[in-house]
Amino acid sequence: MAFPGPWRPGLVVRELGGALLLGVLATLMEVAGDSGLWLVSGPVVALLFLLRRGLPATVLVLTATLSGWAAGPLPLLACAGWSAGARVKRVALLAGSFTGGFLLMTATGVVKDVGTAPLKLMFGVSLGGFLLLAVLPALWGRYRAQRRALLDALRERNDQLLRERVMVAHQARLRERHRIAQDMHDSLGHQLALISVHSGALEVDRTLTDRQREAVGVLRLAAVSAMRELREVVGVLHDESTARPSAPVAGAVAGAGRTGGLDGIGKLVESSRAAGTVVSFGEDGERRPLAANVGHAAYRIVQEALTNAHKHAPGAPIAVALRYEPDALVVEVANPRAPEPAGVPAGGGTVVVSGGQGLTGLRERARLVGGMVHAGPTPEAGFRLAAVLPYEGAGAAADGAAAVSADLAGGAEAWLLDGLPGADGEPGARRRRSPAIGCALGGGLVLLTVLGLLVWGVLSFVQASKEATVPRSLYDSIEVGTAQTEVERRLPPGNGFFTQDYVGSGPDRPEGSTCRYFLSGEASDHWGEDNLVRFCFKDGVLVEKLHFVAKS
Repeated sequence: MAFPGPWRPGLVVRELGGALLLGVLATLMEVAGDSGLWLVSGPVVALLFLLRRGLPATVLVLTATLSGWAAGPLPLLACAGWSAGARVKRVALLAGSFTGGFLLMTATGVVKDVGTAPLKLMFGVSLGGFLLLAVLPALWGRYRAQRRALLDALRERNDQLLRERVMVAHQARLRERHRIAQDMHDSLGHQLALISVHSGALEVDRTLTDRQREAVGVLRLAAVSAMRELREVVGVLHDESTARPSAPVAGAVAGAGRTGGLDGIGKLVESSRAAGTVVSFGEDGERRPLAANVGHAAYRIVQEALTNAHKHAPGAPIAVALRYEPDALVVEVANPRAPEPAGVPAGGGTVVVSGGQGLTGLRERARLVGGMVHAGPTPEAGFRLAAVLPYEGAGAAADGAAAVSADLAGGAEAWLLDGLPGADGEPGARRRRSPAIGCALGGGLVLLTVLGLLVWGVLSFVQASKEATVPRSLYDSIEVGTAQTEVERRLPPGNGFFTQDYVGSGPDRPEGSTCRYFLSGEASDHWGEDNLVRFCFKDGVLVEKLHFVAKS
């Protein structure tokens, strides 16, 4: 697009003002140089200035070509170089446009001034001017563009880090909700299930009076209602905590010693036996020390399995077993099919309330300690739940990984934030991969190259002036009538860069002769005048030598 937007009012004023200023400046420079291009130079320069934002490479090449032919586009060359350095992203296109612009600028300059100066001098002047007016602004423009892009990227990543902090805090709250819901489900749910089982057993006891049986029924219905409300609360907490925790919750691990562990499994068995359920408990193998979170997970698994057995198979015997394998603890809870109830009054059966969260929570608990849970029906239409829990658990490895991840995240955040300005406007303490380094090296290289070209140009200028100057002693030693070959052998080679404007000046030359002009070795006493010497030849013989003063 030749004129890319958006064109805000401030940008429109700036672009039009810049185009007008450069157009007027180009016209004035052409008028001062007595060039016939002053009518078209201003409009062309103004148009190219407006096009430089959309077509930076094309404008650079065209401006460099015109700068080799006329002086008016030279100020525009600096603007075109800046735009190309800042807007051209592909390195190949950028390098190609600058190389092509320099070659075309040199070619047009040589074509225009051919024969007026040594080719090497013209090439050096063209190279030095292009480096100063095009390459140096391009380096500065590229540095500014890269710095702006880097700061934008740093700000964007900083915003992302802030958003991630908020997300991490939110996930921590959700994990805490999940832990609370799980503990409520495991602890209160188990106790309410025992109350329901006890009241259900009492309700069918024939030794109770009708009034006592009615009171027990009210108690059972209250327990069932409490279980239903508990399930609803747990469901709400689970719904608000959809993300599973990625590491063991510190509170849960710390509370393992308070709520259970392997020692608490025996108490769970005794509580179920007190409710009238036949529960067998056995341990196989040499008992080993467990990590706190592993013991807590085993306790919760047995607690949930007993609760499910009481709810779904009331009256069925339950078998609880702990096996200490070489590398893991195996927890197994099994029960056969529930017996058919007898003598239960209508509506007096135990109402089963299930939220569907128990087995999911058990699998999550086992996963967090590096274990696994399997639950399913048995061939005898019963139910079996088995869990495999490693002795050491996965807590240490998870904590170490979390610490490493936190260190890496903190280091990345520090690196990103160090490049951003602080609250007081000062930049960060560290900067890495700053574009200023590359641009400074490029700018220094350009300045050294220009300095070298300047020294080379001065030496070439002095040498060229010597080639165009005849010392007074040499002038006096040459006599009229000397053979042309002898005179030309003694004369310097000459240089049209210094003498072309004086050809034909001075007194009339002898008829039919050819003359050569040189600068005199004597300095003029007046500004705007030069001392010249002229040697005229005819028929292979020097017929005149003349020393005169000409206006420069």
